[in-house]
Order: sequence, then C-alpha cells, then structure tokens
Amino acid sequence: MMMERDPSNEEEDQENLIAQRERGNNLSESPVRTAFQIDDEIADTRPCNVSFSKCYCFLAIIVTVFIFIRYYTTEVDNVSKTGVMNNDSVNLMRESELRALYLLRQQQLGLFKLWNNTLIDNSLNTTAANNSNFVSTSLFSSVLSEELKLDLISQISLNKQIQQALLSSHQLGNLLNASDKATDPSVDDYSGLHRCSKMDYKLSDRRTIEWEPRSDKYLFAICASGQMSNHLICLEKHMFFAALLNRILIIPSSRVDYEFRRVLDIDHINKCLGRKVVVTFEEFAKSQKGHMHIDKFICYFSQPQPCFLDDEHVKKLKSLGVSMNKLEAAWDEDIKNPKPRTVQDIMTKFSLDDDVIAIGDVFFANVEKKWVMQPGGPISHKCKTLVEPSRLIFLTAQRFIQTFLGKNFIALHFRRHGFLKFCNAKKPSCFYPVPQAADCINRVVERATAPVIYLSTDAAESETGILQSLLVVNGKTVPLVRRPAQNSAEKWDALLYRHGLEGDRQVEAMLDKTICAMSEVFIGSMGSTFTEDILRLRKDWGSSSLCDEHLCRGEVPNFIADVE
Repeated sequence: MMMERDPSNEEEDQENLIAQRERGNNLSESPVRTAFQIDDEIADTRPCNVSFSKCYCFLAIIVTVFIFIRYYTTEVDNVSKTGVMNNDSVNLMRESELRALYLLRQQQLGLFKLWNNTLIDNSLNTTAANNSNFVSTSLFSSVLSEELKLDLISQISLNKQIQQALLSSHQLGNLLNASDKATDPSVDDYSGLHRCSKMDYKLSDRRTIEWEPRSDKYLFAICASGQMSNHLICLEKHMFFAALLNRILIIPSSRVDYEFRRVLDIDHINKCLGRKVVVTFEEFAKSQKGHMHIDKFICYFSQPQPCFLDDEHVKKLKSLGVSMNKLEAAWDEDIKNPKPRTVQDIMTKFSLDDDVIAIGDVFFANVEKKWVMQPGGPISHKCKTLVEPSRLIFLTAQRFIQTFLGKNFIALHFRRHGFLKFCNAKKPSCFYPVPQAADCINRVVERATAPVIYLSTDAAESETGILQSLLVVNGKTVPLVRRPAQNSAEKWDALLYRHGLEGDRQVEAMLDKTICAMSEVFIGSMGSTFTEDILRLRKDWGSSSLCDEHLCRGEVPNFIADVE
C-alpha cells in the first residue's frame, strides 16, 4: 500500500530552521535542544545487566532439561537396539523418571521463587517510571523486567509440560495440577502479562496551573520557525505564557501562519477549560471592530533578531491591519543557547497592563522544562490533552485502523529526507543504514508480537523497498502499510473529501500523527519534532507502551559518512 507522498516531511530540524533564517550570518549547525525535546539519551542497557544469580538460574534450567532429554532418549535408543526390555530395565526407567520428576519439581519451585522476586522488582520499576517525565533508563529497566518475567513464564510452562509427559505414564497427571494450586498461589499473576504493557503516568497527580484569563487582555501568538510540528510546540508554549499572565491567546491568522482550524480542534481547548481561553484571529478582529493594535511588543528572544521575526513576517502582520509599536527585547537571549527560565522570570518581564501584548516566537524558549514537558501538560483541564487533532482527523484515523491495521499494530516514523546531514552533526549520529534499522525494527516486532507496521515516512521507495524486504520475524514477512492514494471505492477517508480536506498536506501529516499515536507500540526518529508530537499525544492519551522507543535506541550507526 504505497502512495507518492511524504507525510512526515512537514517539519524541519531545529538546526536547519536556524540555518535557513540566518544563512547569511554563517551560524553554527550544531544541534539545538528545545524545551519540548524528548530526552533521547537512553542508556544502552542490555539483558546482561540482569543479576548474575538470575542468569545462572536460566543456565541451570537449560542444563537440567538437556540432561534429562539426553538421558531419556539414550534409554529409548538402547531399548530400540536390543528390542528387549526386561523387568529390571523397566524398573530402572521408572526410577529414573521419578527421579527426573523430583528434580523438575525442585526446579519448578525455584522458578516460582524467582518469579515472585520479579514481581517485587517490577513494582519498584513501575514506581520509578511513573515519577519520570522523560523516556529514561528506569523505563528500559521496566522493559527488561517484563522480558525476564515472560522468559520465566516460558520456562515454567516447559517444566510443567515435561512433568505432564512423565506423569502420563504413571497415570498421575491430575496430581500435578492439584499440587500447583497448593504450592503456587501467585501463578495467576502472569495470566495477563504482556511485554509491551501500557504506561500509567497518573495524570491526575501532575503539577498544574489554572488558566483564568481576564476578558480584555490578550497575548498575540507569533510562530515563525520551521513548519507545522514546530508551530504546534510554539503554540503550546504560548498557552503556558498566557496562563501565567492571565491572558486570552490569539491563534494566528492563516494568512501569516498555518490554517490551524483545519488540523486542530480549537473549540476543544475552550471546552476543556470551561471558559474562553483561546480565540481565532478572526474572532479577535471582530471584537476589536477592525482596530487591531499590539500595545506592547516585548521580545523573548533578542538574537539573532528581536522576536525571531524577519521583515517579511512583520509586513504580513501589517497587511492584516495589525499595527504595532517598536519591538523591544526583554533580555539578552539567543535561540542558539536559551537560558533556563522560571515562572518568576516570566512574571517579572511580561506582566504588563497593556490590553494586547506579543512576545514573538518562543519555540526555542526553555521555561520550567520539567513542568511544561510532563504528560498532560502544565495547565489544569478536564480532558486528556489540550492540543489534539480535529474530530474529523481523529475519526478518519480510527476508520483507517479498522480497515487496514486492526488493534495490534506498530507505528514507525522513519524520517529520512534531509536527515542525514542533521544526524551526522550529532554525536552520535542518529541516521542508520536501512539494514541496521531493519534489525532494530525486527527486535521490536518480536517483543510486541504485532503482525503489521504502519509506516509514516518521507523516504524514497528505493529505501522503503529494501526495508520491507528485510522485515522478517520467525520466517514471516512483516508488512509495511502506508496510506493509499484516494480511491472512490474506499470509504475510510470519506469524511475528509466530504469536508474539502483531501489533498491538504498538513491534514495528511496530522492524520499520520494520529494513527501513530493510536498504535500499540511506536518507534520514532530521534531529534524529530514530528516524533516529539506523537510521543506527547501518546502520553496524554494513555497509549504509551513500555516498548516505545527511538529507532535503534542506544546504538551507533555501523557506518557514518565523513563530514563535507
């Protein structure tokens, strides 16, 4: 299912954004981390970090089972060669079977003990994960704990099957089941265990601020850096500023920015707060009766230019009938090295009495990072998340999943276009050869046991073709599914063309994000704001899983090209 489109190429990397705006200024291309960037530095923890005693236990299991099978098959082979089994041989085999049963039973008790210990370890890991706002080593430890428990289950099951096989010749099979119930009251604990269980971030316990704006005070949102994903992050930060300053946020006009109403549910934001906290530019213009003036334009960033605005953007604002005073800098702040700021800093510099103020682009602003980045966001509301796709896009995503994917699928954001140079400027690089990427994806598929992968990518077909040929798990090809071109015979996307949204690249990109956010497991591209926004939605919607990760997490590309 392929179509000629590049859904995830709607956002550019931060370095490229700065470079595009300042090409003549020869700015550095070193990567810039934003306040909304997910922590990509994951410790490359491996299963060998599991304690020595547990590893030794598994070795003992393997050796025990091997010796038993070897012994048993040898006896059978001897009998088959002689063709005779006298009473002494029969008695000897019976004794051997009973001895093997005894050893297996002792092994089973040891496995149950180890299992109960993993339950305790897992509760500690879950607590640590719930207290973390970022993808961290504690989450990876939780994944290892799940892997260990599932391996234990497999060994317990194998042990039980061997015992059943031996007992069948003694007509004592029912005794094993009765004994299990008596000696292992916790065995039911693993009945619903899954390697990729959902994360519970306990959103009700998060730190929040009330957004109670004064009806005549406004914050004029301005977002100029990059493309849609960057602008969405910029809008979210503007909401936090507006909440701190008790102001209504004005959503930018589509004549100077993206047409947000086509991709976002703006009314949803007001409903979640139970009051009017955001207005469209058109609503603001109507309330001002055409007299739209920014009383105070005080810039969060002073470098490389005040408010990170170029002359072209200012001209577009004025063409809308917006007048403004001279741009002023609140402090010395450069987008290449944003300083960590606190609520007190913001209140001191931007608490003004003017009716309408603007602070410029704040995509790179680093304000209360942990608070702002927490799942559910920093603002108190009654919904899962404030900024989410429009209802039409949400329903279309559901219909696509029902048609092509089903509930159990992995989503992959495979960023490639323009990503090679960006990633190779990072240490280590995040651009992986297709075969290496395929190996990483296969490992996730094996853990998640998902039959299909939804692919969101801007990669050429030459790359996706090789990737598809290498996605094989347990001898079966794992299909990559992309959204097909519009077909009148298919009705899953009828809502879009019925409302005139078909063919809109921003709508298609948001649809891709929504599908990815609904997957059982998500694999993203490190450093991509498109991936960041998907991770935000997954955390807020409660769809994050223990198996979510950046592609080839903890690995270095096995080949890296030289710098120009």
